[in-house]
Amino acid sequence: MKNLKRNLAYLSILVASLASCDSDDVIIKEGGNNNVKGGAVYAMTNGNGQIAGTNIQGPNVVVAYRRSANGTLTAMGGFPTGGNGGDFDGGEGIDPLISAYALTKTDDNENLLAVNAGSNTVTLFDIKNDFSLEVRGEIQPTSGSTNAVGPNSIATTSKIGYKGAKGLVYVSNITRNEFLAGGEPAHQGTIIGYWLTKYGLVPIPGSEVSLNVRPSAVQFSPDGKWLVVASINSGASGLASGSEDELTLFKVNDNGTVERTGAATSTLRGNSDGRNLPSAIGFQIVGDNYVVVTEAREFQSDGTPPAYLALQDGSVSTWQIEESGSLRPISLDVKSGADNTGRTACWLDFNAAGDTFYVSNALEAGLASFSFDQSSGVVALIDQTAALGQGTGDALPPEAFQNTEAWIDMWISDDGKFLYQLYGQRGTIGVYRINPDNSLDLIEEKTGNLPSNNTQGIVAI
Repeated sequence: MKNLKRNLAYLSILVASLASCDSDDVIIKEGGNNNVKGGAVYAMTNGNGQIAGTNIQGPNVVVAYRRSANGTLTAMGGFPTGGNGGDFDGGEGIDPLISAYALTKTDDNENLLAVNAGSNTVTLFDIKNDFSLEVRGEIQPTSGSTNAVGPNSIATTSKIGYKGAKGLVYVSNITRNEFLAGGEPAHQGTIIGYWLTKYGLVPIPGSEVSLNVRPSAVQFSPDGKWLVVASINSGASGLASGSEDELTLFKVNDNGTVERTGAATSTLRGNSDGRNLPSAIGFQIVGDNYVVVTEAREFQSDGTPPAYLALQDGSVSTWQIEESGSLRPISLDVKSGADNTGRTACWLDFNAAGDTFYVSNALEAGLASFSFDQSSGVVALIDQTAALGQGTGDALPPEAFQNTEAWIDMWISDDGKFLYQLYGQRGTIGVYRINPDNSLDLIEEKTGNLPSNNTQGIVAI
């Protein structure tokens, strides 16, 4: 009861203080939700700061910011999701869900979706004309019949639907109760689907699928025909299923269910240069169904759990989804740094032209830039330090985790002009201008509205 009162008090203060921020100079959407003057950025608290020793954190809030024409941010309010945040990463306060897309939006900018990892639910918001948020329909459980826990990633598509539904939504869950105590190496999660309607999210019967791995992100292909799940612990020695599927591919049916068709693996055990396992996290499916994946390279090559001194430079790999339901490898294990300058490559987003993307890594607190050949899917590293903040330095845990700003989730604005980087250990959003040559300039660091740790999820429109 004491913790509940404390959490409710914090939530009241947070929402009240944010709601009072800069109430004038409201930017209004013109001509509907696709024609926007200015824009907005949304970041998720995932609780109210680290609470050690428990998966369930405090009340979850989405903090909204108005985005000016020059990219700078003005806090406009905190919007409760109606659920709790969570922590499934050992209590470090960095990347607590080990995921991408814990917060996401629909392509038409009409809706925002958020996971509540501590409550095993997902919340649908309407994005109103002034960019404020309003919960739409009932908050939906993600646990399904398997009692899955820890929803951590959301995928949406408008390509699949029925009369009265504007699209399809899938949510991944970190694990199931029978695997919870084993921790990250043993987790095996699920995915579950919903129709997105004007009344809210509607669960799809028969859509829940058990996974043989711990999912880190889920995404639809641009044509809506395929759903891909990335895994953080494929090949782990503690994984009872023995799966080495870095990516799992599903065919999407007209009734909203999905069926497993194939999988892909990257350089797992036995590779010639002793590389760690992929530990795939963020990815996007672009162009002609090219899957571009970040790989943190954390689990060691023999499948044993991550060890700080054994971490390696992360990487990017690409595949193409073929009509046969297979994944054709293209560029594998393209390193994001050298000599441990690019560890924990975890999140990515593309520029407006689609020929360059940026990868953020938590420990070094930096962004690397990569080129992308849209005709072949081939990628190459351009600059391993396209932007750089305060990383771990030479410190060892626990100081290393306290030192770093922990650059985690990131999102590029719809107009392609600005990159918004969430600093997971500072409660800060870094605002970067994307120049015509795709270099980055820091123009603002917005702080004071988010908890100093345990945050997860950011979206920009």
